[in-house]
Amino acid sequence: RCCLLSSPRLLALSSGEAGSRLWLVSVALMVQSVISSSSTYQRPAPGGGGKRTGFMERTLILLDVNTRSPVQVLNDNFLSLQLDPSIIKDGWLDFLSSKRLVTLARGLSPAYLRFGGKRTDFLHFHNLKNLAKFRGPGPDYYLKNYEDDIVRSDIALDKQRGCKLANHPDMMLELQREKAAQMQLVLLKEQLSNLYSNITITARSLDKLYNFAECAGLHLVLGLNAQQRNPDSSWNSSSALSLLKYSAGKKYNISWELGNEPNGYRSMMGQTVNSTQLAQDYTLLRTLLQSVRYYSRAHLLGPNAGRPRKNAILLLDGFMKNAGSVVDAVTWQHYYMDGRVTKVEDFLKTRLLDTLTEQITKVLKVVNSHVPGKKVWLGGVGPAWAGGTNNLSDTYAAGFLWLNTLGMAAVQGIDVVLRHSFFDYGYTHLVDQHFNPLPDYWLSLVFKRLVGPRVLAVRVAGLQRKPRPGRVIRDKLRIYAHCTSFHNRNYVRGSITIYIINLHRSRKKIKLAGTLRNMTVHQYLVQPYGTDGLHARSVQLNGERLLMVDNETFPELKPRTLRAGRTIAMPPMTIGFYVIKNINAYACRK
Repeated sequence: RCCLLSSPRLLALSSGEAGSRLWLVSVALMVQSVISSSSTYQRPAPGGGGKRTGFMERTLILLDVNTRSPVQVLNDNFLSLQLDPSIIKDGWLDFLSSKRLVTLARGLSPAYLRFGGKRTDFLHFHNLKNLAKFRGPGPDYYLKNYEDDIVRSDIALDKQRGCKLANHPDMMLELQREKAAQMQLVLLKEQLSNLYSNITITARSLDKLYNFAECAGLHLVLGLNAQQRNPDSSWNSSSALSLLKYSAGKKYNISWELGNEPNGYRSMMGQTVNSTQLAQDYTLLRTLLQSVRYYSRAHLLGPNAGRPRKNAILLLDGFMKNAGSVVDAVTWQHYYMDGRVTKVEDFLKTRLLDTLTEQITKVLKVVNSHVPGKKVWLGGVGPAWAGGTNNLSDTYAAGFLWLNTLGMAAVQGIDVVLRHSFFDYGYTHLVDQHFNPLPDYWLSLVFKRLVGPRVLAVRVAGLQRKPRPGRVIRDKLRIYAHCTSFHNRNYVRGSITIYIINLHRSRKKIKLAGTLRNMTVHQYLVQPYGTDGLHARSVQLNGERLLMVDNETFPELKPRTLRAGRTIAMPPMTIGFYVIKNINAYACRK
């Protein structure tokens, strides 16, 4: 009746034999209890009118967590954010001072804010203030009203002390959305053709970017252009040095990286940078940081390699061999699919969800072979590249990929995951261009509020009426556990948060066993809101729609209390967070 499910892709099992024996005894007792308290299954009589319960409805999952010690301890900023340099080109950078946008970003703090992406290597710094000639192109009717409004807004912000926040008029935002819609076509064409135009980042632009990060409680990570080269192919650092000196003069607390996906430079720019040269470039950047006193101890991240295929792995291997000790953390990127996806089912494929585990394993193998224990960050994460797909990658359906990414990365020890993008063009962002949170934002907010950086081992057993392969449950029911966030004042230290992804098209029942048995549980069930189902762009928490109260106030995230010993019932195609309070888990006390 009882079959153990053990998958390296999902479950982190305890290696201690004593702990395993105790848990097996606990599960056996629980199984006996469940069997003895359940009525014997009987086939419904023909014509009885009752609907026969399907096999998947009859499956009961027994769940326990190892509370003795964490299997991973992650960065406090584990869930972090990314902004693409395209916001300079489409004009949204000028609106980062929006009070509502800053509030939404602050909701996900503490976090890193990486300013980078494909266009990192087309950024050119000019130590100039707000000159019109450095603005992006725009229709003539913008020039008089729109540009003048931006200048007036900048003047008003300059008079403020501390965080510089603005409430932009609706007409001004509407004009900006029109401008951004036109520019989005240009940006998407560049991305699909892999041919990019240069972007100028002025001193004023940098001021606005840093103001946004500082006001939101985010630590800025700034990418430098690695494609500015001398005749001998070495990196030309003159522009970077100018930017460093300006930032140091303003006392901007920034971490740094150089370039973006260097393994793809041949297709983007017709030139290559091998691992030896890239290592020399990073060594030079470290020397520059040390020469600027304010940044002598600043963090340096890299090499920001692309998906770990053959060329990217070879470049990463060579880089780690020559410059592994130069960087404070190793960075690489992952994306699941391109923007031409047209079916919601593509976001639910278990083999797609599992590709991340395989790629993490490849990267960690290379990193640990040269510098064991070096921290690894995963950047550029989103449900789809090339801007995503409207009404798919910006809907509830994409949340399964996003939360599974966080769970898998945490179990395998990825220190930081950077979500692309917090606010941007396209359809892979957390906040839309009306400054409304999308489903992935609300999932991220609940994750931040409830999930701490200490990862716990999950142990699962399935009680079934007849012996069946365990993969049916393992692949489509994904369970992760952490210590509850210490920042959440509603829960004392020692509490545990379990988050579950149910990809089944039927309800799943989960019984807490072992150390979790007979504990009070707080449920935070996230479901799509409205009639659009998986295509919904709004979500509900325990039956109540999540909406911002105003530009500065979040809705209350109210839990539903499940009485001690009650079975957790996960509706089909849903995501749930469950806090086991007052368990006093040893791994979560300190």
